[in-house]
Amino acid sequence: MSDIPRFNSQSAPAEVAAAVTTVGCAVIERLVPESTIDRLLDEMTPHIDATPNGADDFSGRLTKRTGALLARSVSSQQLIAHPLVLGTVDQVLGPNATNYQLHLTQIISIGPGSSAQPLHRDQWCFDFFPFPPELDVEVSTIWALDDFTEENGATRIIPHSLLDDRAACADEHRVEQAVMPKGSVVIYTGRTIHGGGANRSAKVRRALNVDYVLGWLRQEENQYLSCPPDVARRLPEHIQRLAGYSMGAYALGYMDDVRDPMSMLRGESGSSSFGGDGSIVPNVTR
Repeated sequence: MSDIPRFNSQSAPAEVAAAVTTVGCAVIERLVPESTIDRLLDEMTPHIDATPNGADDFSGRLTKRTGALLARSVSSQQLIAHPLVLGTVDQVLGPNATNYQLHLTQIISIGPGSSAQPLHRDQWCFDFFPFPPELDVEVSTIWALDDFTEENGATRIIPHSLLDDRAACADEHRVEQAVMPKGSVVIYTGRTIHGGGANRSAKVRRALNVDYVLGWLRQEENQYLSCPPDVARRLPEHIQRLAGYSMGAYALGYMDDVRDPMSMLRGESGSSSFGGDGSIVPNVTR
């Protein structure tokens, strides 16, 4: 029996978050309709086709990684800002920061014949900085754009690996695969040991990887370039804030004369984020 907890679209964010912070992962089955996935793929297929394969074994020499979803796909917003996912992220990251933001958006297309990705932790992207062992700084999601099976490379995860030593990345005998139907999502933290699976099928296995990170850490995908202001202005405000255009904390992320970047997206000029007493007026929401 699998150690990966399973939930459905009616589950409470607190229940999913409890699994993510203890077991290290959770699957929510059929969270969005297949029709939503199909629209997303229709919008992204030209960009996927133009994406080169990875240049090394980690990124996958038969794998394509296509980003900038907010600028390229309207349908992606329904996954990136899904209420149950963000409710779970609120529970996991909320206690550790004033705000959190998108870390990356990426369609991962694993081609036939691809070998399994080396097991790793996502938070190692922060130059392998040794965060306190029980601190969650990142929440990652992998959405199934095709049915995830053992044969086509369903994401591999080591449950209960949150506090394990780095040497646990060699514990292949503990690996479980997040087998799940199209439209489902697996959620895990930056501390969870995991990796892409080997694709032994005859078809490409596609997934949408969306990660969230504390507002005081740098984004892996630079959203200000992937989704520049002229594009961000057309997005709903809650998506603008999630992309990183809101301030990350007190005096963190302002522009020019201590202005909230959101005022720039609204076309305002000269409005300061300072209050009358010289303090910065809180203006961020999750």
